[in-house]
Amino acid sequence: MDETALLDMDATAIAEKIKSKEVSCEEVVRVYVGHIKKTNPFINAMVETRFDEALEESKHLDEQIKKNQWKGPLHGVPISVKEAFHVANMKTTGGLVHRQDLISRIDADVVTRLKNAGAIILGKTNTPALSFSQETENKLYGRTNNPWDLSKTAGGSSGGEGAILAVGGSAAGIGSDIGGSIRIPAHFNGVVSFKPGRKTVPSEGHFPPIHDPLLERMFAVGPMGKSVRDMRFMYQLIANRPIEPNHLLNFKVEILPGSIDYPLSLTTIQVLDEIEGFLGKSLTTKRTIPPFFDDSAKLWQEIIASSDSKVLERGAYNNDRTGIMKGLIKERIAEKTSVKPSLTKGIFASKIFKPSAKRVREIQQILDQGDERLKTYLKNRLLIFPVYHSAAPKHGKVYREIFSLRKRFLLYMPYVAYANVWGLPALTIPVAIDEHGLPLSIQIMSAKGNEDAIFRLGRVLERKLRGYKRCTTFD
Repeated sequence: MDETALLDMDATAIAEKIKSKEVSCEEVVRVYVGHIKKTNPFINAMVETRFDEALEESKHLDEQIKKNQWKGPLHGVPISVKEAFHVANMKTTGGLVHRQDLISRIDADVVTRLKNAGAIILGKTNTPALSFSQETENKLYGRTNNPWDLSKTAGGSSGGEGAILAVGGSAAGIGSDIGGSIRIPAHFNGVVSFKPGRKTVPSEGHFPPIHDPLLERMFAVGPMGKSVRDMRFMYQLIANRPIEPNHLLNFKVEILPGSIDYPLSLTTIQVLDEIEGFLGKSLTTKRTIPPFFDDSAKLWQEIIASSDSKVLERGAYNNDRTGIMKGLIKERIAEKTSVKPSLTKGIFASKIFKPSAKRVREIQQILDQGDERLKTYLKNRLLIFPVYHSAAPKHGKVYREIFSLRKRFLLYMPYVAYANVWGLPALTIPVAIDEHGLPLSIQIMSAKGNEDAIFRLGRVLERKLRGYKRCTTFD
């Protein structure tokens, strides 16, 4: 089969080709391994590989096919995994130099589920240190570049996944999201993604682990890939609950106004208008700001800051007795610490913005009230938001916009923070390109239990608008 065709295919199509015996598992894996070797030197997305093991697994799965034995619906499909997830016999470093020799003995729960479905893991992809940034760079593996423009950010923290999928280096992947960490890389790199609702996918085997109850409500593990149908397919494989059927005509679609008092590029405003015009022909649409939108970024930051920063500090500085302030000064002067200053600044900001015990109690009350309000509000509503105010900017700009002591995150985080704070499922779909040829995406959100309607609307927009287009710059 033509190599280009295989690289363009989503996981569902590859699984179908393998099942119909039009292509072997080994052939598919060889094509993807070759493509990663060709493209990864430019983007630095995949930071640890298991190519030999993947090829051996593909041969074994081909032998099973000859016996008419099928491991599962992803039999022989090559995937990638965010570095934050444990994969047996692979490193889990969190991008930290002092963890570079730590080998995991077990698989994360989601990895186990995907392996049991027949997926073949090609390798692990880059993250910022401790997944604590919306850009992907660390002292151990370096910086990941956006394939559409190497001078631009790939986003974070699942930036390696976004970049490798953008060039077609795997059929699908797995990321995690506590502050847009799946959706921002999907948006910047032009891939499809799905951040599940609160506690619908197991997080065991993720590093760093999430134990704080407030952080748990914002955290999600979810798929990234090339199509909406793959996101539905992958979600069903890793989720703890089945998808409940929902007819799209039972839902109203509410689109965030382009005139909203937050930064938004002209192209993004035009795309939102186009979506309203298109959907308004068959569905009930409205331009409005949903409840708690203006509070979401502040609540997100307070929840992040309310957790014990010592957990992150111990992880970051395990063998480096520098300390936060000395480390920041040392890095600024000589770049001699083992931790990027972005992580140090993030931990420092968490200490500064840490809410009082009284405020934490107030936050919990707001969340309890908001959960009840949105449960009713979103029962038959689908929300459409931008993901970020623009397409991918130059390296470093997203970090400066979000990790600012001037609280600039209040302007830039509401679009993604909303789904985290309220634990909502959110599907991200590429819908356009900007004036520089960079992908632009929107996200569709609703309440847990409305995933079917989210995916249905996603398929409609995917067919009408851009959808996933593989970056062929390095072919």
